[in-house]
Amino acid sequence: MPIPVVGLIGCGHIGRFHSRNLRGAIRSGVVEARYVAVCDRDRSRAEAFAAITGAELVTDTAEELLEYPGLNCVYICTETAEHPALVEAAAARGLHIFCEKPLARTLDEVDAMAAAVDRAGVINQVGLVLRYSPVLTVLAELISAPGLGPLLTAHLRDDQFFPVRGHYNSTWRGSFERAGGGTLIEHSIHDVDVFRWLFGEIRAVRCHTREATPGHPGIEDVALVTFQHEGGHQTTLSSVWHSLDDRPSTRFLEVFFEGGYFATDHDFLGPIRYQGRSGPLQELSADEVFERYVALAGLTPGEAELARQGMLEDVAFLQAVRDGRPAFPDFSTARAAHAVVDACYRSAREFREILVGSFA
Repeated sequence: MPIPVVGLIGCGHIGRFHSRNLRGAIRSGVVEARYVAVCDRDRSRAEAFAAITGAELVTDTAEELLEYPGLNCVYICTETAEHPALVEAAAARGLHIFCEKPLARTLDEVDAMAAAVDRAGVINQVGLVLRYSPVLTVLAELISAPGLGPLLTAHLRDDQFFPVRGHYNSTWRGSFERAGGGTLIEHSIHDVDVFRWLFGEIRAVRCHTREATPGHPGIEDVALVTFQHEGGHQTTLSSVWHSLDDRPSTRFLEVFFEGGYFATDHDFLGPIRYQGRSGPLQELSADEVFERYVALAGLTPGEAELARQGMLEDVAFLQAVRDGRPAFPDFSTARAAHAVVDACYRSAREFREILVGSFA
């Protein structure tokens, strides 16, 4: 297979994250690739990227990047409203696609995007980065241990300052037309994906939302959700955007089984607390969690070092392109999370429980 030849569209906050990861992956020698083109509607931002990356093409026109000779994959890191057209254009040209989350503002748009990549037969991945979280991967293993009894419930509190300022500086996230919603779709699409992964398919939801911050109609900054899972258990999510500018983005997750308890307030690197049917609360340290993750994921030493720096999702995409195999999490996985979010918004509008997708 030819090596990945990458262009990146969108030189904002998330574009910087992936640009760093691409450069780190290439420098490490873990995967061979070329990072050749950058695009942003603000040409000065694209030029700043090129000064760091050494990109051959700098442009403010997405079409010019997509037509660049030799390009075979593209990162789409723009605002959500722009994803559908860019995915359609890239797929039509046979380019492999990494698209940031959320895929689109509406489920109908997501369906069209998933159909486009399927028709084109291109490798596709979505930026649901928590699928590469050491903490959550190890937690998934711990909660699958025999002897815990039935899962009783789990709760996740996800809070973040409203990302229209600060280091995010994403003013478009305050516009319903550009973002499609607030904290639930923009931030907690990650959480919905994690709940499906850890606790099983979600068959019904009951959701309440609130717009507490003035000046941003349609952008909820509170979402409270109860998920009914296929296994019969219920879990809950509290998703909050606040104005505490010096508070970092945090996730606190606790899980109760009939004979076990697990908790973490880290969503990537950090300790996990646990307790069995008897005995005191214990803790796996952050180092122990990471060592266990490396073993579970079967990482090489080079991959492990990139994983510690949060670069593994990008390494995985480049490796999938190199090997000509499906990437993960793909558009189909993201589509399932979007179906749950869509049901949540319907529940909030209609003040009732809503069945999800195939369960309806």
